[in-house]
Amino acid sequence: MYLISELAAKVGVSRTTLLYYERLGLVTGQRLDNGYRYYSEGDLQRLILIQQLQTAGLSLKECQECLQAKLDKSLLESRLNQLNEEIEKKQHARELLMALLGKGSQRELHQSLGKNAPNAYLNWLHVQGYSEKEALRLKWLSKDMNQHDTYMQDFMTVFETLERWGPGSTQDSLKALTLISPESISQVLEIGFGKGLSTILLAENSTAHITAVDNEPMAIEHLHQRIQSLNLAQRISPVCASMTELPFKEKSFDAIWAESCVYIMGMENALKQWKPLLKDKGMLMVSDLVWLTDTPDEDAMKFWLADYPDISSIPERLKLFKQQGYEVVEHFSLDVEAWKNYWLPLQQRMEGLKPSMPDSQAIADIEKEISIYEQSAAKDFTYQYFVLRKNG
Repeated sequence: MYLISELAAKVGVSRTTLLYYERLGLVTGQRLDNGYRYYSEGDLQRLILIQQLQTAGLSLKECQECLQAKLDKSLLESRLNQLNEEIEKKQHARELLMALLGKGSQRELHQSLGKNAPNAYLNWLHVQGYSEKEALRLKWLSKDMNQHDTYMQDFMTVFETLERWGPGSTQDSLKALTLISPESISQVLEIGFGKGLSTILLAENSTAHITAVDNEPMAIEHLHQRIQSLNLAQRISPVCASMTELPFKEKSFDAIWAESCVYIMGMENALKQWKPLLKDKGMLMVSDLVWLTDTPDEDAMKFWLADYPDISSIPERLKLFKQQGYEVVEHFSLDVEAWKNYWLPLQQRMEGLKPSMPDSQAIADIEKEISIYEQSAAKDFTYQYFVLRKNG
């Protein structure tokens, strides 16, 4: 026999809890002649059984039902499913904390934030100490604060010797240039010039002065060298700046040229921020990744929705241009050869680097992207060149 205090100590509950259990009929105390309440060995074992059932997630009422009748298998299945969901949430929380502490990958976190909360995400990266340039690179490329520096070092190693940093061809660029009437423009702003292929093309096929902007010092230095070798110093002015914070006065340019770079800030933001820099009736040539079908390949769809959630269809882009105060002069798609101009040299470059960089996440990501190009470029998606005129 156990006094109430003894039984409470045996099962690790309070005296108040035991009295509550007794009111529910789970235990039965007996008051003896001496006035004390006593409980039996059966009460103790019954409480131990209840506690075991409670560890499975059953409520006290459900435990009582299990003691009074056969086990309800549907109830147990329900509790098991609930427990599995809780375990999954806890595991996700653990992985997130590990990632934030630098003990795991942050890629899932960065991809989710980039898709679902892009503005808050960029602000958070700034708070963490990243400049505008590095925050954008982290968002679109490394997707991991812990590995960012190593990732970018590998990424630039891959691209530093390549002529093209994006899909395109001289033929397509000249076609787009013809559509903006090069003879009628005197000041052109080129945004995100990469290795300067389009910069030189613009200078050689127009009489305009080209202000070429990029935020990568290596690209600036490379363009300076090309300008000197081609005697174009009077025609081209390289500027190191972010496309999101362009240091120019309103209505400074007759035309803006932006090939394969608008994804960095998003089309809608670019249309809003760049428009004031154009003179009245000024021209904007911008190329952007678009879907060519409503039913793209599943792998391609998963890849681009993760890496470029702003990807859209051509009709949706045309609607956006109108909403933002632009007239569409013309638009056309890059064909598969323009893609090969980019991915084949890139593929060859990586094959040469892989033996010395076997564990590079940057190379693994580029390989995945190339496989998507080979499978679906110019079939399910492509870069679309849009030639626009500013209204007013």
